[in-house]
Amino acid sequence: MVEVPPVRATDAELVRTSFAALADDTESVARLFYATLFAIDPPTRDLFPVTMTAQRERFVAALAHVLGRVDDPDRLVPFLAQLGRDHRKFGVLTEHYASVGAALVTSVRRHAGDRWDDDLEQAWTEAFRTVAETMSTAARTERGPATWAATVVGHRRLGDDLAVVRLLSDTPVPRAAGQYVSVQVPQRPRMWRWMSPASAPNGTGELELHVRAVPGGWVSGSIVAHTRVGDRWLVGPALGRMSVDRAGGRDVLMVAGGTGLAPLRAIVEQMATRGANPRVQLFVGGRTRADLYDLDALQRTATTNPWLTVVPVLEESVGRHGAPEERPDGMHTVLRGTLAEVVAGLGDWADRQVLLSGSPGMVRATLAAMTAAGTPPHQISWDPLPPA
Repeated sequence: MVEVPPVRATDAELVRTSFAALADDTESVARLFYATLFAIDPPTRDLFPVTMTAQRERFVAALAHVLGRVDDPDRLVPFLAQLGRDHRKFGVLTEHYASVGAALVTSVRRHAGDRWDDDLEQAWTEAFRTVAETMSTAARTERGPATWAATVVGHRRLGDDLAVVRLLSDTPVPRAAGQYVSVQVPQRPRMWRWMSPASAPNGTGELELHVRAVPGGWVSGSIVAHTRVGDRWLVGPALGRMSVDRAGGRDVLMVAGGTGLAPLRAIVEQMATRGANPRVQLFVGGRTRADLYDLDALQRTATTNPWLTVVPVLEESVGRHGAPEERPDGMHTVLRGTLAEVVAGLGDWADRQVLLSGSPGMVRATLAAMTAAGTPPHQISWDPLPPA
C-alpha cells in the first residue's frame, strides 16, 4: 500500500470548486498546461505524440477524476498507484513530476484570474503533491515491466467500424478479468488507446479485443482499418477494479453498451470456469442490431450456464418502451429503449451488485436513472476509461 499525505477537506473543496469554475474552458487550460510544461521542461515533449488533441482530452478527464476523489484516499490511492505504474510506458521519471506540478498550477492560476489567491495556491500545490508522491512511489517500487510486446494473430472485421483483434503476448500480461489495458500500434507510434480485453486470463498470453472506430479516433480507426496479422503491438499494465464480489452474497446485474460488453464478457467467461456462481442478469444494448455483435455467443454461454441470463436491448425497434418483442429477422426477443430507460424501469435493483460498462454517456445516463429509481450508489461499479 502506498502511503501518502492526506489532502485536507478544505483544500479538496477549494481545488474542486476552482476547477468547476473552469468547466467551460478546460480545453484552453489543457492547451496552456502542455505549452507551459514543454517550455519549462523541453525534453518532456518527446514523451507525447505529435498530435495532442486526444492527449489533452485524457488530461482533462484524468484531472476531473482525481479531483472528484482527492479527499477519499481509499478510492484515490489505488487509482493513482495504477496510473503511476502505467505512466512508466511513456518514459515518465520522478523528476518530471515537479515540472508537471508547476505547469498545472500555472495554467489554473492564469485561467482563474482575479479569483486566484494564496489559499488556492496552497490547495492546488498540496493536492498535486499527494498525486505526485502516490504516482511516483508506485512507479519507483514496481518491479514488473513497463510494457509487454504482443503479436496480432487474428483480425476480423464485423462491419465498417468494428473489428475483433486477437493478440498473443510474448509473456502473459498480468491482469484480472474486467480490467483494461492500453495498447500502442505500429501505425500510430506514441499514441496509446485504452481497451478492455473481452477474454479472461488463461496463462497463455492471449487477449481478445473488441474495437470500434470512434469519430476522430486515430488509433481505433487505424486498428479497425489497417491492422494486419503479424503486426507487433505494445501493451501497457492492466488497470481497473471492476469485478464481481463473490463474497458479498448478492446476485449480479451487468449492463453493457456496445463494445462496453468486453470487460463484462471477460468476467462472465471467468465465472463459467467455476462451479457455483451468483445469478447474473446481463443487459446488452445498442442502437442497431449490429451493436449486438456478440449476442449469439453470449446466448450459447447462457445455455450451458443456468446462472446467466442475457437480455438484449435495442433503441431502433418499434413498439412500447421496455416491452418485449420478437424481431422478424429471427433475432432473440429484445426489449426496446435505451439501457438507462429499460434497466431503471424494471425496478430498483437494490438487492444486486451492479456493473456498468459502455461509453461515458451511456454510463452517466444509466447511473443517473438507476440511482433515481432507488439503486444504492455504493452497489454500482464502473471503470471510467479515459477518452479514446
